[in-house]
Amino acid sequence: MVSLQKADLKIYELIKQEEKRQQDVLEMIPSENYASKAVMEALGSVLTNKYSEGYPKKRYYQGNKFVDDVEILACERAKKLFGVPYVNVQPYSGSPANTAIYFALLEPFKDKIMGLSLAFGGHLTHGSSVSFSGKYFKIVSYELDKDGFLDYDAIEKLAVSEKPKIIVCGATAYPRIIDFKRFGEIVDKVGCYLLADISHITGLIIAGVHPSPVPYVDIIMTTTHKTLRGPRGAMIMVTEKGLKKDSELGIKIDKAIIPGLQGGPHDNQTAAIAVALLEASRPSFKKYGEQVVKNAKVLAGKLTEFGFDLVSGGTDNHLLLIDLTNKKVNGAVAALALEIAGIVVNKNAVPNDKMPRFYPSGIRLGTPAITTRGMKEKEMMQIAKWINEAVNEVGGLELPQNLEERKIFWKEARARISENKNLLKISQEVKTLCSKFPLS
Repeated sequence: MVSLQKADLKIYELIKQEEKRQQDVLEMIPSENYASKAVMEALGSVLTNKYSEGYPKKRYYQGNKFVDDVEILACERAKKLFGVPYVNVQPYSGSPANTAIYFALLEPFKDKIMGLSLAFGGHLTHGSSVSFSGKYFKIVSYELDKDGFLDYDAIEKLAVSEKPKIIVCGATAYPRIIDFKRFGEIVDKVGCYLLADISHITGLIIAGVHPSPVPYVDIIMTTTHKTLRGPRGAMIMVTEKGLKKDSELGIKIDKAIIPGLQGGPHDNQTAAIAVALLEASRPSFKKYGEQVVKNAKVLAGKLTEFGFDLVSGGTDNHLLLIDLTNKKVNGAVAALALEIAGIVVNKNAVPNDKMPRFYPSGIRLGTPAITTRGMKEKEMMQIAKWINEAVNEVGGLELPQNLEERKIFWKEARARISENKNLLKISQEVKTLCSKFPLS
C-alpha cells in the first residue's frame, strides 16, 4: 500500500504542520487532550475497514468475530471501571449520545428536559433553543447563583414546579464540584429520570478527585476524549438505580442508537475507547487526575494574584472560567492574543454575559493536556505569568457596540495583535518550555 506522504502530500504536510503546532504551544482548551500512541494506533487500524451494524453476536453482517470481541471488551472494561451494569460504546460522539437518550425516553414536543442554561455553562444538548434538544422538546433551564455556584435549593424548587421528564446534571464550563447526591434527592422527589453528562470530568471521576454520579443517577453519558484521553467518541451507561426505575432502560437506549439514530459503529473508535479505558484503570492515571486538579488550583491562585476575576472565585476541577471585564478586554481579543503568544484557550461566555456569543466577556482554560505532557506546579506559575503579560498587552481593546464599527475594529485588532513583538516573544519562551515536554 502507498503511504500517506506519497498518496496525498498536501494532507500529509498539513498533518505534520498540525503535529508541530501541538508540540510548540500550550494546549489549554479544557475539552482537549493528547491521546496515547496506543489509542491512536487502534484508531488507525484495519478495524476502519469493517462494517458491523447491530450489536455483538447480533450483527446484520458477517465477519464480525473479532469486532464482537473488541466491543464486548470495551463494554466490560467500562462496566468494571465505573461500577455499572450496562454500557453502550457505539455513540459517534457526545451530542448523538444525548440525542439517543432523549429519543429513548422522551416524547418529542411533549416531554420536558431540565438542564443548566447554555449561558451559565451548560451544553447545547442540555436544552439550548438553537439545538435539537430545544427544538424537539419542552425546555426549562436552571442557572447559577450570583457567586457562580449551582443553587441546589433553587434547582429543586424549579424541578418540583416544572415536573420535567428528565433532569440533566453536568456542564462544559463549570469549575466546581457537582453534587450528584443532591441532584439524586431532587429527582427522587420529582419522580423523573436523572442524566449525568460527565464528559468533562470523566477522567477526574475515575481518578477519584471528583465524586462519582453512579449511586445517584439513572443514566450517565460521557465523551471519551477530554480528561479520559481516548478517541473522539462517547459512551452511555445505565446504573443499578436506573434499572430499578426502568428495567428496559438499556434496551431502549440500544434501540435508540440503532436503528433509531445510527448505522454501523466505528469499530476502530470502539477499539481505541477500549485501550483508553485500560489505560485509565492503571495507578498512573489516578496520579494524572490528581495532578490535573493540583495544576488547575495553582494556576487559579496565581491568576487571582494577578487580578483576574475567576467565575466562582476559583476551581475544584480541571478548568477555569475567567471574566475579563475588569481587564477591559473582550474574550475573543484575549483568546487571539494568547494564541499568538503560544497559549491556546477558548473565548467563552460568563454568567449574565451582556456581550454577543461570538464576542463573549470571558475565556475558558484548563490543565488536562499540559498535565498529560508532564507539567506540574512550577510550570503553572510561569504559565500564569505569561497569561497575565499577554492579556495586559491587549488591555483596553474593548469591543465597539456598533456592528459595523466592530467589524473594522476586529480587522485592525487582528493585524495589530498578530504582529505584537511582546506576544511573539512570549511564544518563543513557550516553545522553549514545550521542548522540555515532548509529545512523543
